[in-house]
Order: sequence, then C-alpha cells, then structure tokens
Amino acid sequence: MPKVIENVREQLLEEVRRQIVERGYAETTVRSVAGACGLGVGTVYNYFKSKDMLIATVVAEDWKRCTDRFKNSSPKGAEETVRLIYDMLRTFEAEHEALFTDPEAAKKFSSIFTERHGLLRGQIAEFLLPVCKNGGDPEFLSQFIAESLLTWGTAGVPFEKLYTILKKLI
Repeated sequence: MPKVIENVREQLLEEVRRQIVERGYAETTVRSVAGACGLGVGTVYNYFKSKDMLIATVVAEDWKRCTDRFKNSSPKGAEETVRLIYDMLRTFEAEHEALFTDPEAAKKFSSIFTERHGLLRGQIAEFLLPVCKNGGDPEFLSQFIAESLLTWGTAGVPFEKLYTILKKLI
C-alpha cells in the first residue's frame, strides 16, 4: 500500500521558501526540495511542472495572501489606503528579498517581468481607485499612484516622503 502523506503541496512550498533563503535560486532544485520533504522527485512533478513553477507558485500564493489581507481590511480614507498598500508591498518584498535579489533568478525571470509588473500595477490600482476622486482621470491616477508605490516604495523611500507628494494627487 502506498504511503499517504498529508499536505504534500504545502510542505513543498514551505521547503522551497526555506531553500531559496538558505541556498539561493541556483542551488534550490526539485531534487533538493523532494529530498528535504522525504519525497521522490516524481512526486514533486505530480504537483509542479518544474522548479520555476514551484517558485512561481510560492510567490503568487504569498502575493494573494497579501491582497486578501488588504481586501479584508477597512481603510478609512486615502492616506490609510495608500499606507496599507505601501506596507503590503514592503512586507512582500522583504519576504522574498532572497529571490528578488538573486542574480540567477533575475536572469531566469527577466523575460516575464514586464508582463507581471503590469498585472501587479493593475491590481494595486484597483485598490486605489476608490480614493482617486480629486478630479482628472481616476483610472489613470490610480495607475500612476500604483506605479509610484511600486517604484519608490520598493526603492525604500519612506512612506511619509512618498505620501507628501501623492496626497496632492488624491
């Protein structure tokens, strides 16, 4: 009778998170993840097509967790909305710093960066749209503020400095 292992998918995702931090992108392999979980390599491939899909799933699920937290919050006003998004981005970036700063990962994933960046900006803009009511084009403004948060927030510009400029637009 085959061995039944519970939560295999979650174990694999947690192990990949750990290995990216400890070993980096290049040294994290399907074999190393499978071995650490006490699984055969074929079992990993039953869940994920490749190492890159395993890593992409981690990033996507962590981003979804962040956006779900935002959706379940009730920010009061523009400043609180922008602050929550800023904090969400900074937390997500910190959680994945090992991956985002890894040169090997950057080479591998650079081809899809532009597409994913646009999707990310669009998701953030949706959160901002309700507070972009100060005239002009709210959809453009929400996209502009989303891009500003992505660019300057991830560059480490403090919220107070960033919001001093953005509040004039909202």
